[in-house]
Amino acid sequence: IGAVAEYDGSGITNDKWYDKSGNGLDGTVSGATDENTAGAPWISANHPAFQAKPSSQQANFALNSSVTVVFGTEVFDQDDNFATNNFVAPVTGKYQFNASIVLQNIDEAAAYYQLELTTSNRTIKRLFDPDFGQDGVWWTMSISVLTDMDVNDDAYVAIRQSAGTQQTDINDESYFSGHLVC
Repeated sequence: IGAVAEYDGSGITNDKWYDKSGNGLDGTVSGATDENTAGAPWISANHPAFQAKPSSQQANFALNSSVTVVFGTEVFDQDDNFATNNFVAPVTGKYQFNASIVLQNIDEAAAYYQLELTTSNRTIKRLFDPDFGQDGVWWTMSISVLTDMDVNDDAYVAIRQSAGTQQTDINDESYFSGHLVC
């Protein structure tokens, strides 16, 4: 009574754990399972994760409007929360999202390119001014955001080219990923 137990996960087995406080409060549980040992996957419907990429190049996206990036190939989707280019949160929490959009045929005459990661609660934007002095071939725009989401909120990625004379392409090496942090 009055001792503090601090359990050590090293050496844990299905029926024994060890008290590392020195108080000798080792324990046993008949039929216990060890679910968080090194190398064991953390898989739970309450901890979703996904990564998706375009199935093909998205050519000549429209000027002067936000265009949703088409992510037609799921690399992985734990618990099936990603579909039709957007992620739907199965639980309320803080989510980490990452997107990297590879643009082809950059238009130097464009006023700017804007990458948008939109959730039900907010839109996070990144801007790029393509003032190269000539039209560029490739450019990568990336965004990494930790944001709050409520259950059934969704998140998706869009791109916008403001002004310019040529339409840009979204290369199929782009990606969108995310997971629940807490």
